[in-house]
Amino acid sequence: MIRLASNLTKQNKRISNRFSFEIRCLNSTRPTKLASLSPSIENMMDISTDAESDSDCDASKFMLILGKPGGGKGTISSKILKDFPVFKHLSTGDLLRKHVREGTEIGKEAKSYMDSGGLVPDELIIQLVMEDAEKYIEDGKSLLLDGFPRTMDQAVALDKSLEVDLVIDLNVPVETIVERISDRWIHPASGRVYNYSYNPPRVHGKDNETGEALVQRDDDKPETVRKRLQAYDTVTAPLIKYYNDKGILKSFSGTKSDVIYVGVNQWLKNQIKN
Repeated sequence: MIRLASNLTKQNKRISNRFSFEIRCLNSTRPTKLASLSPSIENMMDISTDAESDSDCDASKFMLILGKPGGGKGTISSKILKDFPVFKHLSTGDLLRKHVREGTEIGKEAKSYMDSGGLVPDELIIQLVMEDAEKYIEDGKSLLLDGFPRTMDQAVALDKSLEVDLVIDLNVPVETIVERISDRWIHPASGRVYNYSYNPPRVHGKDNETGEALVQRDDDKPETVRKRLQAYDTVTAPLIKYYNDKGILKSFSGTKSDVIYVGVNQWLKNQIKN
């Protein structure tokens, strides 16, 4: 559910920011969503566009990456950012922590929910994304959003503020992820992490430096991982269908990120040309 602004001044400021962001794309071929703005807000704004800003709007892409926890989103995202420098990575978790740390207006409001044990409302997260997205789109950058949306309600709310162009869905088998995560063991005292798939300890079950016993976190145990992945599938299956029905989602299946990325890279090259 979209939370209403707590007072009219704050609401007008947020709508004005959104209006100024969207009006730059008014004459472009990208869809705009201005119907929700009141006439009084429109009259407050200086409506102006130019060829350069229109070109930026047309060239910029807004992309989401979906995938199970442990399914390689971080690895694939890093490769995209390296090979396609036009993209700027936006992590909602990182943005939220940054605003809270810097004590911005959004950060203070978000912190009030976090301190009371509540969830930060979807509308606040979207505003946070929009404010950071604006400066990058003005520079002609495309955006790769990670960590949001996670539910159908969030996807619908996001659509009211911006147009999602591309969605990458990483379809990695559950057992592959279970194996990856359950192979992870740690040395509690130092925080050193080992993985029997690619970074095993020299002696099985022992820390390389101290020889002390390694332990497995409860979250990394196979039965816990399976439950977490099952919950993810339940929540995100409608989300995948939602974007697929819009014709903007492409699924990539596999067990190795390096192999999956070959297809992602080729698909993105074709999409950016269009």
